[in-house]
Amino acid sequence: MDSTPPKSRQFAVEDTEAPKQTLLCGFASYGLSGLTAVDFLIDQLELTETGHVSAEGMPSITPFENGTPTHHTRLFSRPDLELTLLKNELFVPPVLSGPFGEAILDWTEHHGVAEVVVVDAVPMRHSPDDHQTYYVATDDYRQRRLDGEEETPPMARGYLDGVTGALVEQGIDSPLAVGVFRTPVHEQMPDIDAAIRLIDTVSELYGFEVDTEPLQEFADEIERYYNELADRYEAAAERERAFEDRMYM
Repeated sequence: MDSTPPKSRQFAVEDTEAPKQTLLCGFASYGLSGLTAVDFLIDQLELTETGHVSAEGMPSITPFENGTPTHHTRLFSRPDLELTLLKNELFVPPVLSGPFGEAILDWTEHHGVAEVVVVDAVPMRHSPDDHQTYYVATDDYRQRRLDGEEETPPMARGYLDGVTGALVEQGIDSPLAVGVFRTPVHEQMPDIDAAIRLIDTVSELYGFEVDTEPLQEFADEIERYYNELADRYEAAAERERAFEDRMYM
């Protein structure tokens, strides 16, 4: 019998090695700070690609680095680190966030992944005193990772949508522990300071050291790259809204 996890019609995870017990995700969402944080960690921790997510039947992008094309959603790890990182540069429309999250969850369940962590940012009115990271987490994740941890407060109230919302919803009623770390962002995209806050939170929580000074030093270069991605994100969102409007005409 084939032991590979089932594939959705739109998305499939292809891997060259099994993931670690913890999957850390950065998605192409508002502010792009979570994606920036994961991208920086992949570089600083010197991780290698171990898989990717393919998408069918939806508008896609093909990033490239130094003239070499890459998949839009990739997995990274290394043998001595108990984390697998997922870097997602593809805007997933809200209507497809469920199937996208389901493909990831099928894959994590197949490999016995114990917890999923998402680093994200949220646009909100805030003062300098609010420049910190907050958490939203299932009970089992909170008990495992956050009990006794006083630096990261819970986020008071709100909603999780998109792929992040789909992952957390699954975690509520399953053995999968899911934690989301969010920080307020400013209008500029990406907000480098927000990305650094997310990096500091997860590096302290999972016990690895990362120097964020290079991220600040190359902020302009990073901003140009992700501003282009942000433009594509907004264009995709406009197409999605136009499609939904036509559906109800």
